[in-house]
Amino acid sequence: MRCIFILFLCFSSTVFSQQITVYDGETGKVIEAVALYNLDKSISAITNKNGRVDISEFSKGIIYFSHVSYAEFSVRKSDILLNNNVVYLSKESEQLDEVVISVLKAKAKANRIAEQIEVFNAKEIQKLSPQTSAEILEVIPGIRVQRSQLGGGSPVLRGMESNRVLLVVDGVRMNNAIYRKGHLQNSITVAPNMLDKTEVVFGPSSVIYGSDALGGAIHYYTKTPKLSKDKEVKVGLFSRYSTVNDERTNQASFELRFPKWASFTSVAYSEFGDLKMGENRSHGFEDWGKVFYYSDNLNGNYNPNPILNPDPATQRNTGYNQTDILQKFYVPLSRGTDLKVNIQYSTSSDIPRFDRMTEVTDINDPSSLKFAEWYYGPQDRFLVSPQLTINPKKKWLNEGTFTFAYQNIKESRIQRRFGSLERSYREEKVDIYSLNGDFSVELARNRNLGYGFEVAYNDVSSNSFGKELNVINNQIVGSTDDFAVQSRYPDGGSSYLSSALYANYRQDINKKSTLNFGARLTNTQLRAKWIDNTFITLPDSDISLSNTALTATIGYVYKPAKTWKFNAVISSGFRSPNIDDVGKIREKSNRLTIPNVDLKPEHAYNAEIGVEKYFNNKKFRIGANVYYMLLDNYIYREAISDLGLSLDYDGETFTTANSQILANVNKGNAYVTGFTVNYQGKLFKNWTTSGSITYTKGETFDTNEPMSSIPPLFGNFDVNYVNKSVEAGVNFRFNAMKHIEDFNISEGIDNHDLTPIVDPNATEDINKFYGSPSWATVGVHAGYKLNTNFKLQGRLSNIFDKHYREFASGLSAPGRNLSLSVIANF
Repeated sequence: MRCIFILFLCFSSTVFSQQITVYDGETGKVIEAVALYNLDKSISAITNKNGRVDISEFSKGIIYFSHVSYAEFSVRKSDILLNNNVVYLSKESEQLDEVVISVLKAKAKANRIAEQIEVFNAKEIQKLSPQTSAEILEVIPGIRVQRSQLGGGSPVLRGMESNRVLLVVDGVRMNNAIYRKGHLQNSITVAPNMLDKTEVVFGPSSVIYGSDALGGAIHYYTKTPKLSKDKEVKVGLFSRYSTVNDERTNQASFELRFPKWASFTSVAYSEFGDLKMGENRSHGFEDWGKVFYYSDNLNGNYNPNPILNPDPATQRNTGYNQTDILQKFYVPLSRGTDLKVNIQYSTSSDIPRFDRMTEVTDINDPSSLKFAEWYYGPQDRFLVSPQLTINPKKKWLNEGTFTFAYQNIKESRIQRRFGSLERSYREEKVDIYSLNGDFSVELARNRNLGYGFEVAYNDVSSNSFGKELNVINNQIVGSTDDFAVQSRYPDGGSSYLSSALYANYRQDINKKSTLNFGARLTNTQLRAKWIDNTFITLPDSDISLSNTALTATIGYVYKPAKTWKFNAVISSGFRSPNIDDVGKIREKSNRLTIPNVDLKPEHAYNAEIGVEKYFNNKKFRIGANVYYMLLDNYIYREAISDLGLSLDYDGETFTTANSQILANVNKGNAYVTGFTVNYQGKLFKNWTTSGSITYTKGETFDTNEPMSSIPPLFGNFDVNYVNKSVEAGVNFRFNAMKHIEDFNISEGIDNHDLTPIVDPNATEDINKFYGSPSWATVGVHAGYKLNTNFKLQGRLSNIFDKHYREFASGLSAPGRNLSLSVIANF
């Protein structure tokens, strides 16, 4: 009888107390301090440290769930009880202002953040089906992407590019001491299907991220394994084929879920053939971009002369392959302590530098190719990063994250001219050690303080050598004599150390307004040493530079009504010269860039305002951001004035008399201004739409020249349909014309010489070249979910086969492309 009574008590406790558990939908961990309430808030409850709460006092109606780090969620009580008394919270919501943002390191809902921020999640990535992660950035409002070769993608944010834009992956800076001024390809070293989301914050973000984030920061978040109270094994398979470059991508992922640990493994391999450009030349330039001759000197073959291309619309020497590996472990060490171990590896084949391999010595003779070989060696990126998250719930520390990372970056450049057997090699390796501490504390209700530190050390080695090739029967069988080659960076080694402290305060002044304030103190130490002075002798071969900067940000958000949001930001940023700025030696377009060891940091001062209007219960949003950024002491590449200087480099002589020798220098003031107008949301049931228009303008005050990397007016519009098994949509992208007088010709970064030629005999470039023609493309996509395990997806891009080039690109954009994908999950 006593046993029956005990069983009855247990049964009663389970049935009548109605205990439920709230879990994180991303990690599978229980969530403490989730507030539950009914519609009129007459009944409320809070989950305990085990994520549990009793809902027996709630009626049969809707229960609302609220937590600062999650989107608000509502569900009927009966549905919770039918779902095994379990609720999963997400960081995303149909209400667009409730999306939780992590890019500023302390998680916060979008309606409390003053900066312009865009988020592209895993569902959107899968729908887009991009070949590389650079293609993700192309569709994000306010971003343009430049390409010099197929294996590349250099994002431009607010007229800032390359080392003025910060790339971050899982809390670790990707920017290193040799990120260059000009165009980069590093954004493609993360496979797109390994990403959980991409967040972008626009404008100077030096308070949170330190040096480099003048135009903004792009943060890639890779997928993280999830815990499960039941043992689970998840398998994902992805395969895609694209017609425009014979692309074949295959990816497999394996996720192990257990109550006390989890693992996620993903391996992706992509093979890209030569890219075919569009053939509908509505811009009127019949030969622009066509490849009439190409070099057949790759893969050990030797041909002393360029050969005729049977299909000039096919851009020969663009194909390559890439392998990406991701391994993550997730281990909750205790109730408030988590350990994540993140291992990433990306490598590629040799990647031909297409714009250099189409460079000619005679502008009127397409067969006068300059280079028989010009390619990047395998682009290797290795990352291992243990991350420890703590939740001590103390007065001075609510939660914190320690992120340690080691990165090993390898890249190389190999080139040889036609008419020569001498091949030069330049190899660079960067070892990066970093430690970040990011902490937050809730001082009071709706008052948060974030603070932290960052230390990053870059060790750079630069090696160079030359080989004279041995050729038998048109095959390269080896090499004979070695010869000296000028290294790209200091051959005696160089290092770059960055140390910083920061604090960021956010307070809801009342229900309608939020104030953000932050400051960061950063110090950088650069050391470099040159040994070989065969080609160039510097005044000082052993240098040491130290720079310190204090930057600050203040932002204000005002919400006069539930459907309106106004924001204003005043911020400062800086970029300390790195090894590439100070010590690089390289040749392009018959101009030689040499070191300048006297460079100082460049600073940015930014002001912006924004407005957003919400409709349809905050499921539709229209917004606009306008900004003005002043650059002070900006770094600029210009011809040096020492008229008596003459230098030899790779068998050529360069002189200052012909303005052939350049260096990075500090100039005075310049400005960049512009705006982005965008919208996003539901039209009606199953139908969504998004779109944006971005305008940018930038000029120097001291020289009255256009700034480099300023894109023309651009935008995109999408309409999509989604139901349980079918999704489809149409997209429209456009770029306005950029006239040649709006190009910066002095630096050469805008690649004005790769735009259409209007007068080959003109003595001035501004009269010789046309500028960047306008263009517009239309594409459609569709997906069909066969069942819970399989999905088919297709995308037809550039339907009208338009020929165009993105601004400043050396590669014509893809022509009409059919992409077919199969997605499987078990």
